[in-house]
Amino acid sequence: MAEFMNLKIITADREFHHEEIVQLNTESVEGQIGILPKHVPSIVALKPTISQFINTKKEKKEFFSSSGVLKVTRDEIIMLCDACEWPEEIDVQRAKRSKERAEKRLKQDKDIDIDIERAKMSLMRALMRIKMKEM
Repeated sequence: MAEFMNLKIITADREFHHEEIVQLNTESVEGQIGILPKHVPSIVALKPTISQFINTKKEKKEFFSSSGVLKVTRDEIIMLCDACEWPEEIDVQRAKRSKERAEKRLKQDKDIDIDIERAKMSLMRALMRIKMKEM
């Protein structure tokens, strides 16, 4: 059996990345998750985070991944995300403006009709993008 896995990272508008890897680290809604070859098949919900993988050349690559779903089989990982970005693709000024908007929404009077969960997710995405850019 192979000592690597085929990783496909797909967003709504593009195939973000496709490569053979030996390890993937990301975060599910239940916490940090590490995937190695021969991992038990599973499907997990993802939250915005800085994900990383190690390819078969032992190169470590990091990227921002938004919410989505991770499907793991014995030799393949399919990561479906709302958005994924390499560090050089992140617009940090845009992320900071998004962070400020989300914080403002979360501080608003609770009688005002806002989607709290949506604002929290927007804040989390902005914070992870900023963190990724500052690394």
